[in-house]
Amino acid sequence: MNLRARIDAAAMTPYQWMVVALCVLLNCLDGFDVMAMAFTASSLSEEFSLSGSELGVLLSAGLVGMAVGSLALAPIADVIGRRPLILISVGLATLGMLLSAAAPSAVLLGLARVVTGLGVGGILASTNVIASEYASARWRGLAIGLYTAGYGIGATLGGVAARAMLTDLGWRSVFVAGGIATGAALVLLLVLLPESVDFLVQRRPRQAVERINRILGRLGHPAVTAETLAATPRATTRHRSGNPGVLLSADLRRSTLLIWVAFLATMFGFYFVNSWTPQLLVTSGLSEADAVTAGMMLALGGTAGSVLYGLVASRLDSRLVLIAFTVLSAVTMVVFITSTALLTVALVIGVVVGALINGCIAGLYTITPAVYGTEIRSTGMGWAIGIGRIGAILSPMLAGRLLDSSWTPVNLYVGAAVVVAISAVALVFLRTGQSARTVPDVASA
Repeated sequence: MNLRARIDAAAMTPYQWMVVALCVLLNCLDGFDVMAMAFTASSLSEEFSLSGSELGVLLSAGLVGMAVGSLALAPIADVIGRRPLILISVGLATLGMLLSAAAPSAVLLGLARVVTGLGVGGILASTNVIASEYASARWRGLAIGLYTAGYGIGATLGGVAARAMLTDLGWRSVFVAGGIATGAALVLLLVLLPESVDFLVQRRPRQAVERINRILGRLGHPAVTAETLAATPRATTRHRSGNPGVLLSADLRRSTLLIWVAFLATMFGFYFVNSWTPQLLVTSGLSEADAVTAGMMLALGGTAGSVLYGLVASRLDSRLVLIAFTVLSAVTMVVFITSTALLTVALVIGVVVGALINGCIAGLYTITPAVYGTEIRSTGMGWAIGIGRIGAILSPMLAGRLLDSSWTPVNLYVGAAVVVAISAVALVFLRTGQSARTVPDVASA
């Protein structure tokens, strides 16, 4: 029987949901990390005497690391396995968070942020793939929605931690807490995180049969024999594992370029909203406490929005749902920034903005793995995220420069909304060739 077909058709087991939960936990690291920087921005600016442009560079430093991690580390997962790369990446993220806490200058803090970003970039590409591969066809959209919701959970915890610690313990304590939490996650992963079944079937490392059968037993599926596995043709070999060049081959070029545009534009808006909103709301006249609260509302909305996308996408076409979320995100971003005079209204709309823009990320994470075969899936996902990080890097830096050039918060939000709308245009022309609820091209066994 085809192992992919077995997993796709069967009901989700507690073990599969546990794997998804581990991926959710890891995505929390991204949310905690990014929003911890956003919420400590004022304290950092005061301690290091930073201008808007300098703060923008510092906010982008971690994103630079994430881009490099996604582009350079993710392809390695298609060679050595998803699990080993995740463990290495979590170790890097732990080191980077602790170095950030000890940084004596803005320059060294920026370098520490790059190290953290390297780890987070490697984590995101591989965990998204594992969550997708362990989910059944019916519940894949929800699994990725829950995975993406981890960002909002982590961001909310980052906001709560920052608000509680900034006054009494200072901004460094936020990064100490993040480092400890990431280190604890590494220990948990060493014990619980399995390798991808798809990877084991495709690459067939040492003891592949034993490892596959151990996982199949936990999934409640019958075991396979070494003879069966040896006689089974592997997934397509037209693409070499870990080779980014094949993403632009004739059969993948159009889809890859459209996905890259969608990721770049969506992440531009996503990281603008999540990185700059507290600071821009202070500029608009809100108190720092109210601005932090608004940032937390964005994060809370993001958690709900990711799950909402997954539920809707489990019943409707994933790409069309994503297009709707993208258009609505652009519209509500404008409504949000023009409603700040009424704090209660702004907070409510902020929840909606967070829900929609996080739902867009969940949608991109859902439809992208379906485009690529097993042997290049982490590579394809990693490069999509890495290209998206270019938008994430440009967003805080450009916003800082424009703010120094007397752009108003309304001007900045409208500009970011236009960029997000570009993603919807790219998605209109995207055709995956099959439902995003499936993860294709896996060998039979």
